[in-house]
Amino acid sequence: ESWFSVTPERVADHIAQRCQCDLIIDAFCGAGGNAIQFALLCERVIAIDKDPRKVALARNNAEVYGVADRIEFIVGDFLQLAPTLQADVVFLSPPWGGPSYVFADSFNLDQILEPIGGSTLYQHVKKITENIAYYVPRNINVDQLVLLAGPGGEVEIEQNFLDKKLVALTAYYGELINE
Repeated sequence: ESWFSVTPERVADHIAQRCQCDLIIDAFCGAGGNAIQFALLCERVIAIDKDPRKVALARNNAEVYGVADRIEFIVGDFLQLAPTLQADVVFLSPPWGGPSYVFADSFNLDQILEPIGGSTLYQHVKKITENIAYYVPRNINVDQLVLLAGPGGEVEIEQNFLDKKLVALTAYYGELINE
């Protein structure tokens, strides 16, 4: 599962460059692909996943890349931990519900982390920071990402390509928006 759900390394590197800061949270770290790229550019990374096997994989992968000392790995539920967390940036790449997302003409943001939903997840993160990068399926309903910014708010939506194929979108909020 981790092999198919990891962010491609070139895409993760690009996102890390956009999110460079002192302290970043990777709220759903999985096997650690994004957390490793963040650790190469950020002072400190908090990498969270509720699956201890995935955290063990992420820790091992961070050792291979020589960045394990810059990452604090936490086995836990991000939503339960969120009220106690502080960071400059939060990166969200929550589970999309399996590979069936590709068959939808338009993926609904609230199918993420059902029954909580991707919109509610975003509201929890806004209590930590306004600086959010949200990695979502390429067929996401983009209007939902715009609505998250709220009245008068802004979002930058970036298409992530790998070998000329659209693989995902990343929505940037707060100070992560390129002017």
